[in-house]
Amino acid sequence: MSNMLSQTFVFIDLETTGGSAPSDRIIEIGLKKVIDGEVVDEWQSLVNPEKTIPPFIENYTGISNEMVQDAPLFSEVACTLKSKLEGAVFVAHNARFDYSFVKSEFRRIHQPFSAKVLCTVKLSRQLYPQYIKHSMDALIARHELPAGPRHRAMGDVDSMLAFFLHALNERGEAEVETVIGKILKRPSLPSHLPADALDELPQTSGVYRFFGENEVLLYVGKANNIYQRVMSHFISDHNTAKGVMMSQSVRRIEWTETAGELGALLLELKQIKTLKPIHNKRSRSVNSLHSFTLVANKSGYLMLQPVQEVDILRLNEFYGLFKSKKIAEKAIQGINTKNELCATLLGLDRGAGPCFQHKIGRCKGACLGEEDVTRYNLRVQIAFHSLQLKKWPYKSAIGVKERHPFTGKTDIHILYGWVHLGTVNSDEALVNFNVDDHVRACLEGDYRFDEDAYRVITKMLSTPKISTHIIEFN
Repeated sequence: MSNMLSQTFVFIDLETTGGSAPSDRIIEIGLKKVIDGEVVDEWQSLVNPEKTIPPFIENYTGISNEMVQDAPLFSEVACTLKSKLEGAVFVAHNARFDYSFVKSEFRRIHQPFSAKVLCTVKLSRQLYPQYIKHSMDALIARHELPAGPRHRAMGDVDSMLAFFLHALNERGEAEVETVIGKILKRPSLPSHLPADALDELPQTSGVYRFFGENEVLLYVGKANNIYQRVMSHFISDHNTAKGVMMSQSVRRIEWTETAGELGALLLELKQIKTLKPIHNKRSRSVNSLHSFTLVANKSGYLMLQPVQEVDILRLNEFYGLFKSKKIAEKAIQGINTKNELCATLLGLDRGAGPCFQHKIGRCKGACLGEEDVTRYNLRVQIAFHSLQLKKWPYKSAIGVKERHPFTGKTDIHILYGWVHLGTVNSDEALVNFNVDDHVRACLEGDYRFDEDAYRVITKMLSTPKISTHIIEFN
């Protein structure tokens, strides 16, 4: 075999109490050590997680609390495991998951651990890009691989190893070696970050923060997969001046996991506005908002009234959310051109008398009282309907409950009038969250309209995810 494939590979699979390495624990380990394509060692053990195995994990794996009650603690198998992993490539399916759990377990007993990591999902995607699915079940069916007990550690190791050997035989050593080399190549990390800085990042949704010298907050970002998103900064950001500056400055990364995408978006908005990281420019101050209302003049014709603050209690009386006056005027001009309204009443012409549009036959004379008031006003309302802000569709506040499908993490976001009132992490905490007080504060003007939150929440309510559930409060 070639030098790359002559390395020692340890094919490993874990079963765990859940999907979050910092809070969940390993309940089973299975591994096989491979050198030059031959299995030279294998080992498996149940592990006492020192916590209760949730029912859904017991159903998924078949491993019960009774089965691990007398199993060794991780600290008791750590030396054996470390000796088998030492110097080898750590191979797993969705490898970041297994690797993060092993690192977390070693950290709990104050032992360092680091290894090269090869993910067989990535290997399959690159060797067989014509296929969409690369789960272990998909690989077993597609390549007619022998299947051991599914969702038990050694059974999954056997299937993973069978896929690896099948790929070597079908695609050839040269191609497999090239792909493995690409996967094992680590991103170019900032010089001030430790080599294992990305190892602990979870593959869940949430918010990540980059810190520079003297703990200056450089950047806040949101991700559906924190690990992949942070990796992308250091792989692709060197194409831009901002990316180079970021990479050279980052000294520490921290993150907050959320149950779903909505929680990540809301937390990102909150932290950008409150923490003011120096490289974030996307979220705007409420003072830069440009909108308008429709008001009747003395003759009864509707005119556009510019405003720079939106009342959350009368939201459907406002039209458009623009970054600047110039952008607002451009949008109004486009609507006017299409609908032949009056440029004077729309605030586009400042002079007295007929507007310019009337002079060229593109205004029906509202500026001179020639067009029927009712007809003109109806045309204005129809023309600007697409810019009308949405009225809050519920009688009072709601809770949007997100639950991560694997980690089980739960977030309940309390919303009213397109305003984010707060987030709690359980039904019990929701009982202690005084929704009425927050709604009352909203009605009394203690909460201000936030354009970014409005866009996030309206999109979520129009296209809810399967993993979300809406709770209506009385």
